[in-house]
Amino acid sequence: MPTVDEELNALERDLRNMKIEYEQYFGGGRPRPPSDTVWRCEQVIKRYSERGAELNFSQRYRFNTLASTFAKYNDMFRKKMKAREEGREVKHFGAAAREIAAQRAKSAPPPPPPPQPASRRAPAAAGAFTMATSDPAQEGEKVQKLYDALLEAKKKAGEKTDGLSLDSFKKFVSSKTHQLKAGKGKEVEFAVSTEGGQVKLKARVK
Repeated sequence: MPTVDEELNALERDLRNMKIEYEQYFGGGRPRPPSDTVWRCEQVIKRYSERGAELNFSQRYRFNTLASTFAKYNDMFRKKMKAREEGREVKHFGAAAREIAAQRAKSAPPPPPPPQPASRRAPAAAGAFTMATSDPAQEGEKVQKLYDALLEAKKKAGEKTDGLSLDSFKKFVSSKTHQLKAGKGKEVEFAVSTEGGQVKLKARVK
């Protein structure tokens, strides 16, 4: 089980990746926004917001700084996402963002390749649970089954689940579905699988 400092270190890394991945997404270097990274950050922040009394002074100060950074990034990129959806993006922003991403790529590992078309995708990992939805708000039973599958997989893998909640998971699935569906497809397929001993939640447009 990771310590508080280890989880704060992971949160700090995810925040750096979140910023880089959003810049790459808006610059055209990524096919979709980093919703999985955002969700991981939200879970850690929610967990320690509720358990702040367990942190010592230095840990609490560091956590508050990281939470403020997440809120700043989240608000900034939410506004950019809204502008993109409404067709109000600033001209040449993509070229500028690609230049930023290229500079960062010199000192950071390259992002993972985009998912292959459905016909070329590798088969799902053994024991994977999949669920397709077009409107999570109207398909609560499907979302509940996906949430239960995620919890069960995490428990089997020995991962912590006390920071998960059905409400926040529903919001994540709705947000992810909305982002991936925009002009690309009618349904989004979510898959829970265990790869290398770590539980993964992936999504793709059908």
